[in-house]
Amino acid sequence: MSFHGMSIKLPWIFFRWMIMKRLIITVSTLTFALFIGVLLGTTAQSKAISADQTIDDFLALFNGSSRQTTQALDRIEAEWQPGFAMMAVEIMSLTRNHEVVARLVDLLEQSTDQKIGFDIQQWRQWLWNQAENNYPHYAQFKSSLYQQIDPAFNKYFDDKRAKTIRLDEVVWGGVKQDGIPPLRNPKMIHADDADYLDDNNIVFAIEVNGDARAYPKRIMAWHEMFVDEVGGRPVAGVYCTLCGSMILYNTVINGKNYEIGTSGFLYRSNKLMYDKKTQSLWNTLWGTPVIGSLVGKGIEFERLSIVTTTWKEWKRRHPQTKVLSLDTGHRRDYGEGVAYREYFATDNLMFGVPKVDGRLKNKTEVLGLLFADSSDKPLAISAGYLSKHPVYSSSIEGTDFVVLTDASGANRVYDTQGVRFASWDQDKTVTDESGQKWRLSESRLEAANGKKLFRLPAHRAFWFGWYSAYSHTKLIH
Repeated sequence: MSFHGMSIKLPWIFFRWMIMKRLIITVSTLTFALFIGVLLGTTAQSKAISADQTIDDFLALFNGSSRQTTQALDRIEAEWQPGFAMMAVEIMSLTRNHEVVARLVDLLEQSTDQKIGFDIQQWRQWLWNQAENNYPHYAQFKSSLYQQIDPAFNKYFDDKRAKTIRLDEVVWGGVKQDGIPPLRNPKMIHADDADYLDDNNIVFAIEVNGDARAYPKRIMAWHEMFVDEVGGRPVAGVYCTLCGSMILYNTVINGKNYEIGTSGFLYRSNKLMYDKKTQSLWNTLWGTPVIGSLVGKGIEFERLSIVTTTWKEWKRRHPQTKVLSLDTGHRRDYGEGVAYREYFATDNLMFGVPKVDGRLKNKTEVLGLLFADSSDKPLAISAGYLSKHPVYSSSIEGTDFVVLTDASGANRVYDTQGVRFASWDQDKTVTDESGQKWRLSESRLEAANGKKLFRLPAHRAFWFGWYSAYSHTKLIH
């Protein structure tokens, strides 16, 4: 699309909406029409919904009349300061008013000496790599802007809310709160009844206190989260399709169960969760609150073991396993590889990050290890490397471990307590360097003499996502 001879890309948020549009088919026609009206820019009269004229001017660029928009742009230009930059980029990402976008680009280029043009992702990336310099009431701007899309968003942002991340790196993901609906206490069926699954279908699999369950990727890609009680423990499995991570968390901390959901926002292309009681935002990869009243209280979810494998291999190991039913309460095309097909097919990112690391391609899968006693020493090992080294031993800050990789590519990590393993049959028997045999289960390795070596949590992720969360990570590849 062009404007005055210049190429203008449609806002990235529009393409995100197009990809996720099947997720909101249950929204009423009226609500849908109102949402699209806001998204594409209406000509309705702008209301002053803040006590700050600058904020009102930027909001007028999103939903004001033509006259209000022109007046607001004139004031913004006359009063321009560096802290306006990210507010300008955020408006650019939402509006399809080409005149507004073109004028904001002019202001950005004049004030920064950067010739980035209409590439919103590049503007974000450039700003993220500068010292943080947001408008003093940027949080209020964010709240006022996004509550027009979903009133629930008003609770996330406030100038007084504590935070541990840059607020300008919090990006709207194109859906409302729980617009990608979590599966809460989902219906499970017995393995023998799961005739919808093919042997090579990918599943995220867990065993908690002997309760084995499988969550097919083809379903989880549409929901990105399940919340349930497994083996008597309240847990949440959080799948970030964008960064490729599937993490299992114990949601009980100090006797309190945190009911979490999908916030609708992202941080470094990683979904942000929210808890229902405080509406604090949580980083999915960290398992900690990063914005809101829970920040700074030492709260962190405990990671539990999960494995990415094939349905055939998991069912062989656990014939009594339960698996997600197709009866989720939602209408979706749950075919293998349907959701996010285009995104997974390339190495391109849908949402930018401050930096990428070229040692691996963006979406190369890695196994991420972050042990509780050494959380400042993250380790990533490429899945390809582990497939070539089915018995991989190492140590992190005094914790000796072994990664065992089977023929399906599934990785399991165990605390070896100094025991060195030489080989395994990629089934249930692991042999140490002394020739002693150990029996493998989901929870531990056990020797004939009764000695046990317990499982350590680990999970898969795309390299770019892991690196964006842990830029100081060690990489084995």
